[in-house]
Amino acid sequence: MKITRLSTYRVPPRWMLLKMETDEGITGWGEPVIEGRARTVEAAVREFEPLLLGADPRRINDLWQAMYRGSFYRGGAILMSAIAGIDQALWDIKGKVLGVPVYELLGGLVRDKMKTYSWVGGDRPADVIAGIATLRAAGFDTFKMNGTEELGMLDSSSKVDAAVARVAEIRDAFGYQVEFGIDFHGRVAAPMAKALLRELEPFRPLFVEEPVLAEQAEHYRRLADTTSIPLAAGERMYSRFEFKHVFAQGGIAIVQPDLSHAGGITECAKIAAMAEAYDIALAPHCPLGPVALAACLQVDFVSRNAVLQEQSMGIHYNQGAELLDYVLNADDFTLDHGYIAPLPRPGLGVVVDEARVIEASRDAPDWRNPLWRHADGSVAEW
Repeated sequence: MKITRLSTYRVPPRWMLLKMETDEGITGWGEPVIEGRARTVEAAVREFEPLLLGADPRRINDLWQAMYRGSFYRGGAILMSAIAGIDQALWDIKGKVLGVPVYELLGGLVRDKMKTYSWVGGDRPADVIAGIATLRAAGFDTFKMNGTEELGMLDSSSKVDAAVARVAEIRDAFGYQVEFGIDFHGRVAAPMAKALLRELEPFRPLFVEEPVLAEQAEHYRRLADTTSIPLAAGERMYSRFEFKHVFAQGGIAIVQPDLSHAGGITECAKIAAMAEAYDIALAPHCPLGPVALAACLQVDFVSRNAVLQEQSMGIHYNQGAELLDYVLNADDFTLDHGYIAPLPRPGLGVVVDEARVIEASRDAPDWRNPLWRHADGSVAEW
């Protein structure tokens, strides 16, 4: 068996899908993308083509190492995202060749269903009560929301009070019938993170995500030592070699690698195992499309430390398309009280609606995250 063709499709709202074809007619799908840099990742995928075309797609480990180690300069968001989507497609093909889901190739199920959570609110946090009420009616009891708007390195008490008030409203409205994580989104610098964590602690959020940026990871342990709130991070870390330093220093309770950014199934299964050795929970990052979610679930279902799975159905980023718009087996993605069952089909378990993908790719917008500025005109973290 040989790889004969790679095709990429940028589609709304901000995703890119990869189709990998073989000379035996078996195809695999992946989702290589950096939100806002899809064209750049697309170029990186093309640069891997000479290595992949004509190769046996079943030799996943060898191809992964060749893509990663075959270049003197390696790693980073773009290259690892390109590798991630290619890796997903390789696993999809291998599972289809052998007639089993990928989780069977990774050792088989460690659980019968996987807990998911839903986003509530948007980039600028506002009233989330109505959103939670709607999602509760759909069976969800676990949520995530953005914690703050722009926040300076040292900011006002009113900004802290506003962030805390939103959380207080949730507890006033729903008590402890719901659980929610708070995403600081890298918008919070270390001095303000310490203050916010202290003020939020009485409301017992499930976790605080990216309390500071990944490049400030030395603060994770310092912040963890000041709070009982579990800290989560990892969506902007791209290989086990980055994660190992964070695991060794401590401070992170939940690790969130993104299977479309951190080297795919091959790499993230290793990151999950490393995390388990440090008694760190796994909650893969996935505000993306159906192939990315399917890949995440393959790792969730073989990782004992997997506790939560992010999924993007109804997320505020989804303008112009929804996750299930691009799949033909939507019933396999049915959520039951926030849980999803193992995807039963061979490979990744997602049947891509190729005709819909091709049509949507014809005039796909180039999504960009907003550029925020502080009141003084300096650039703020989005």
